[in-house]
Amino acid sequence: MNVEDLPFCSVAELGILIRRREISPSELTRLYLERLDTIGRRLNAVVTLTDDVAMAEAALADSEIIRGLDRGPLHGIPYGLKDIIATGGVPTSWGAEPFRDQVFPYDATVVSRLRNAGAIHLAKLATIELAGGMGYDHPNATFTGATANPWDTTTWSAGSSSGPSAAVAAGAVPFAIGSDTSGSILLPAAWTGTAGLRATYGRVSRFGAMSLCWTLDRLGPICRTAEDCGLVLGAIAGPDPRDASTIPDAYRYHHRRPKGGFRFGALAGAAAGVEPEIATNYERSLTLLATVGQVEEVTLPDLPYAEVIDVISAAETFAAFDDFLAAGRTLELTAQKARTHRLAGALLPAHEYIRAQRIRRHIATAVNDLLCGFDAVVAPTIGAFASGLDEVFEYMLPGAFPQPINYAGVLAGSPTISIANGFGENGLPTSIQFAGARLAENSVLSAASALEDLLDLPPRRPPVDAALQTPTDGGERHA
Repeated sequence: MNVEDLPFCSVAELGILIRRREISPSELTRLYLERLDTIGRRLNAVVTLTDDVAMAEAALADSEIIRGLDRGPLHGIPYGLKDIIATGGVPTSWGAEPFRDQVFPYDATVVSRLRNAGAIHLAKLATIELAGGMGYDHPNATFTGATANPWDTTTWSAGSSSGPSAAVAAGAVPFAIGSDTSGSILLPAAWTGTAGLRATYGRVSRFGAMSLCWTLDRLGPICRTAEDCGLVLGAIAGPDPRDASTIPDAYRYHHRRPKGGFRFGALAGAAAGVEPEIATNYERSLTLLATVGQVEEVTLPDLPYAEVIDVISAAETFAAFDDFLAAGRTLELTAQKARTHRLAGALLPAHEYIRAQRIRRHIATAVNDLLCGFDAVVAPTIGAFASGLDEVFEYMLPGAFPQPINYAGVLAGSPTISIANGFGENGLPTSIQFAGARLAENSVLSAASALEDLLDLPPRRPPVDAALQTPTDGGERHA
């Protein structure tokens, strides 16, 4: 294999190379550490490298594989973590200057499970401060600086899982773990041309991850393909007594191709108001999907999705950071809105929060009833191309989500994956999302994989400027 192509291999492809002894976990680890230290840092995607830990884990994987021990599809595969996820003894900054040196004495459950699967932890990756919990107007609302999009480094990779998405897109890690409260996996995946999965609420333990909105937060993979997302989910999913929200159902990834073909719901009006090239690629995707199943137009119930999320997030974020807010420490944050953005949560009547949660139950029932009739409901992930690094992000939102399918999935706790479905003439990726019923990850993953096969896009190697590969002097390292 051409050495230039290696960093852009999928997890599945790397696993084959490792088992054929064509490359070792240690060689892969050195390759990706170098790319993180050069390209990753120049993109502002990296917070902390864990070189010594990574090389020790890689050496263990080398010896185990030589002895014939196979821990599964992630054995020997390096990865990165959004820096809101605890790793024992390594700083976990939450993307915010006040917590820059914060260190926990334990690993998050996802870290333990990935270690047990033989994966190799390379780095803590950048996020918008407090995962966007205090609001942000600008991409640079983080002490690491705005994370550039590898497809055009004058544009943003989006938030709040900005570092994970940029690092995967740039071939600096094969996969990463991000988090999503109301779109923070799907949006970065869309703008960087990666695959991002927001699994069923409770499918993945959040123990050890920063809590923003307890009833909305989810952890999930950002990868190069839908198949990779399934492989990673298979390693990190499952009940956890340390997270009472986890569901007891076991999960095992497998392809699910219905004998009679897929049944797709195309969201009515989904292409209205989006950029023309995004609409064109979406319509092309629908045409391709019609060759492997039935496509019929569907309409979401007319319900107050955004309003319910606003109330729930205001109340739960204020509760999660009440001491921080009371101490006036928002003044230490970078985001312009941070000084006052969440203070209104203190004045929110309890009955408003309770009412929102009651309405949410009706929304969840109605949305899941609709989704249960399909293998996946599809729509553009976002209707706008990546915005500039120096643009006010809020102003990009009107028209960006022309349909409430994202918020519907958030409130229903159901799974959604975003994958790339083409490019615009500007070289930036376009994307499509597949939303499924609760616990139906394999349906949406299989549907997304089917489209990836049909699209047969050329190898996705962003034209990252060669200057980005120059080593830097800054950045954190940790043994």
